[in-house]
Amino acid sequence: MAKSCSSLNSLFLICSILFSSYLICCEAEGNPAVVNGLSYSFYSESCPNLETIVTNHLRKVFNQTHWQAPALLAIFFHDCFVQGCDGSLLLDGNPGERDHPLNRGISSKALHTIDELREVVHNHCGRIVSCADITVLAARDSIFLSGGPYFNVPFGRRDSLNFNIEETNNLPLPYNITDVTLKTFESKNLDVTDVVALSGAHTIGRAHCHTFYNRLSPQDPTMDKTLAKLLNSTCPTTYSRNTFPLDFRTPKIFDNKYYINLMNHQGLFTSDQDLFKDKRTKGLVEAFALNQTFFFHKFIHAFIKMSQLDVLTRNQGEIRAKCNLINDESSTVKSIVDDEIVQLPN
Repeated sequence: MAKSCSSLNSLFLICSILFSSYLICCEAEGNPAVVNGLSYSFYSESCPNLETIVTNHLRKVFNQTHWQAPALLAIFFHDCFVQGCDGSLLLDGNPGERDHPLNRGISSKALHTIDELREVVHNHCGRIVSCADITVLAARDSIFLSGGPYFNVPFGRRDSLNFNIEETNNLPLPYNITDVTLKTFESKNLDVTDVVALSGAHTIGRAHCHTFYNRLSPQDPTMDKTLAKLLNSTCPTTYSRNTFPLDFRTPKIFDNKYYINLMNHQGLFTSDQDLFKDKRTKGLVEAFALNQTFFFHKFIHAFIKMSQLDVLTRNQGEIRAKCNLINDESSTVKSIVDDEIVQLPN
């Protein structure tokens, strides 16, 4: 018996040493390289109090309704995944990106908050901070003000002059299996670790019944029975307007409980729970569930990486006076698809 205990202790010690070595290696990696045209000190002289202004405003907003935090995080993700982090999701259109079925869940209140932030920032510093930068900063503060890590993000993005409805079709879906999810993120140069880390953003927020009803009818036999009972009570049909927390353990706190949920078969979306099933992602789920600091480190890395996708810089795009409109009021905001239409000669 003593020999068995000694062997078990040795195994734990070896695992701890290996995991610690892996963490040290990861820490040495540092943050992703900054894209040409962006900088961590971009507004240090022109708007030195930018981050304080945004954080203080969001504290007031979240004190009234904390559900805006995950809503702002969703806007960041849906904007960056389509045409890059350029504020194209914010633009009005007929239709625009926001009108696409995959963006119907985007909160109008959170969109209003972004434009409120734009107004406050522009009143303090003039029209020098883009709506794209404000969107990224609001997402960062949504994490920090929800109990997650604080980290710096590079600035200098410009706002787009158009949007892209067609590319919105490529947004990741909640009922995708991991293989499809990985391929979707790979198209954006985001790797397996990025996928699992960014999925951890589902530790805050709520989802509508139709986004996970495929696991209730028919009933997914792998789902935890207690969770299944709660979900069936909340969502008697796919058309129910009710919502359920993405992480029912700590729905308002940005932590690593999301991964603990997956290990207990308590993930909400198919795309969530399948991460614990696929051999390419299961180890990362277990590692993040075991060590929250490790999760935070990898999440920060993936967030900064995503925040630099296909950004406009320097003389590209513009700095919008209002986040939902391009500055040239005499022009109509168009989809990028419209720009590709060739006019035939008379």
